[in-house]
Amino acid sequence: MTGPDRHGWGESHNDLSGSAEDVVQARDVIGGVHFHRSGRPTAPMPRQLPADVRGFVNRSADLELLTLTSAEVADRVVVWVVVGTAGVGKTSLAVRWAHQVAGDFPDGQLYVNLRGYDAGLPIGPDEALDRFLRALGVPGNLVPADLDARSALFRSLLAGRRFLILLDNAASPAQVRPLLPGTAGCLVLVTSRDKLAGLVSRDGARRLRLDILPLDEAVSLLRDLVQEYRPQDNDEDLAQLARLCARLPLALRIAAERAIGKPQTSLRDMITELRDESSLWDALGSDDSDAVRTVFAWSYRALSKGASRLFRMLGLYPGDDFGPAAVAALLGGPVSTVRRLLDDLAGAHLLENTAPDRYEFHDLLRLYAQDQARTEEPPEAATAALERLAAWYLHAAWNAVRALIPEAATRELPALPQDVSALAFANHQDALTWYEHERRNLRSMIRVLGEQARDEVVALLADVLREIYARYNHFDDWVTTGVAGLDAARRSGNRRGEADALESLGKAHTQQGNRTKGIEHQTLALSIRQEIGDRRGELASTNALGLAYLRNHEPDTALRHFRRSREIADDLADGYWTAVTSNNSANALIELDRPEEAVPLLHAALTGYRRLSIPGGEGDALRGLSHAHRLLGVPDQAHRFISDALSIARDRKNPAWEAFWSLEAGQVSLALGDPEAALVLYQRAASLQRQLGDRIREAAVLDATGEAYRQSGRPADAVAFHQYAVDVFRRSREEWRMAVALHNLGAILIATDGAEAAASALDEAAALFARFDDPAAHRHRAEVDALRRGGADDPATF
Repeated sequence: MTGPDRHGWGESHNDLSGSAEDVVQARDVIGGVHFHRSGRPTAPMPRQLPADVRGFVNRSADLELLTLTSAEVADRVVVWVVVGTAGVGKTSLAVRWAHQVAGDFPDGQLYVNLRGYDAGLPIGPDEALDRFLRALGVPGNLVPADLDARSALFRSLLAGRRFLILLDNAASPAQVRPLLPGTAGCLVLVTSRDKLAGLVSRDGARRLRLDILPLDEAVSLLRDLVQEYRPQDNDEDLAQLARLCARLPLALRIAAERAIGKPQTSLRDMITELRDESSLWDALGSDDSDAVRTVFAWSYRALSKGASRLFRMLGLYPGDDFGPAAVAALLGGPVSTVRRLLDDLAGAHLLENTAPDRYEFHDLLRLYAQDQARTEEPPEAATAALERLAAWYLHAAWNAVRALIPEAATRELPALPQDVSALAFANHQDALTWYEHERRNLRSMIRVLGEQARDEVVALLADVLREIYARYNHFDDWVTTGVAGLDAARRSGNRRGEADALESLGKAHTQQGNRTKGIEHQTLALSIRQEIGDRRGELASTNALGLAYLRNHEPDTALRHFRRSREIADDLADGYWTAVTSNNSANALIELDRPEEAVPLLHAALTGYRRLSIPGGEGDALRGLSHAHRLLGVPDQAHRFISDALSIARDRKNPAWEAFWSLEAGQVSLALGDPEAALVLYQRAASLQRQLGDRIREAAVLDATGEAYRQSGRPADAVAFHQYAVDVFRRSREEWRMAVALHNLGAILIATDGAEAAASALDEAAALFARFDDPAAHRHRAEVDALRRGGADDPATF
């Protein structure tokens, strides 16, 4: 095992994956430490419904039609499709009803706006499933790459549970179908402008068509909204206004806000204004969308100069929702002014304030804002606005990277425009919150910039974001933006940027588990760097390839790459890379069962890291020295090395380092004959890895925990830990690790249940080890064969 991949001294804790479903419970207590594996009884219970709607009118017949008995949901998956024209109130009805019945679905409520009718890209089922799976506790590195596999995992997680799922603004059955549960107990509510006939005919969905409000309910809605401010308005005038708004709730709410803003003006005068807004009014009565646009125009022209300009400039914004800082960059003004103007637009119902400091358009209003921007803003103003916004996002993303991943390599960025202020983050959590809000917007930003061939900023932004994607395992975003960065570099003939993008994509595929594709990309990056004479880049690419091969348990090939990297580092007299490649070479030698050769390299790496004041590298070299000395049979020396490593992790308050190095510390305790001390260390390591979302390393800890239980004389308690590790490694296609865990499991099963029970695990372990050709694989295979023949070999540990 190795440490953080950016430095070259190992794999980031996020490079790994694991399982979310499996259950292991070992309730024995050692040294006051409880090992409990969380499974379905303690699974996350998402509560994602948007807030209920203010001023909702009766629609009692529609709500009554939706009402289902518990028996119906218990017998099958129930799917309701609420359809109707834009602005008719589909989402409001769905949210109101979902809140009314939420108590019938105690396991959780999931919500996603599929944005099927937005001007930008809709949210595909793959992205929606990624969100849902994470909300259900699946770590990002276990979210399958394939849509069908994601859908299958989603159905598995919902099986036997009662969930309400609200899929808002769906454009087609294909967008919805992969999001449907597979077993009874769940209810799905879909809103759409389309009839979604395929869901009705093929999937048995029920359809509710939502018509425009009856006149009396439209008047009731207006009355509810304005009565506190305009008690003098009579029903006749309210009915006239309702007709002019085509009795559509969206238009009615905007008109009501306009009326509230002019409490001294008679409603009849405002109706006259609205009629005069379009000389085509007589032709509008039969076209709901034109009626709505007329109400938009009436409200828009009543805005202040600043608010109206902001409204149309927001039509240029490429994302789904926005905050004041981003809008200030788009507008080229101070955040304080922008925040006030945003609140003005929200007050006029031209924007929706969805969360503190977050706003978004109704899709019809976005289209209207885009029209106003095209007709009222000079092209050069629109271009300058997008350039300001792109620069702001680039610097904000880099500042987030510096807060979230302080060890990230420095980037040289172009200066911000004078009228744009950089966004700084006070701490890690602030940066993470910003990134979570802006994640989809960043991807949209790159897409729009790519369409406009703004290649330099596309490549830079994609390169900066890969640091965050690698940390949080957002593989879909990583690959999408990585491909955009690669295309941009190739369009502009930037060979160095092309190599950087290929390296990024190589790491994305490797980290996601597709190591063949990852190695292909890294090899292309190396070829380009050799071609252009970029020696330092050649060094980095060669080292990255070594790490990919090491992760694939090809230690011979990895060692060749690390040694080549070391030669280049020596030629360049680069002390940092000399330390990195020495450390990585030592890790490969340990994998090859050659710990005696690893020791001098690890001492050299330790000296280099200390000279350069790189604590993470220093700690990982100490961990390697511990591992090597443990394998050499001198656990006392190993204990001194790993204790020093853990001191670094704790002094630096770095949970990733402490989690990883605590596994080695536990192994040393086992070698010293103290399984109780090992269990204390393993409990700490497993807890930290769970918090970090690293299920592979968590599984490695729990596999080692099984060995600690065996050594403490309780082999029966070890079985569940080894089985859990096997399941995690199987899901994540970690063949080498799975083989080792199967070896351990088979040995324990022999001790507890006999050779027949162990046969399957040992047979599979033997078949897996046969795929590898290195000394460690041969040793493991021999031990497994001895167990299959009835030998008494101890289970192997790693």
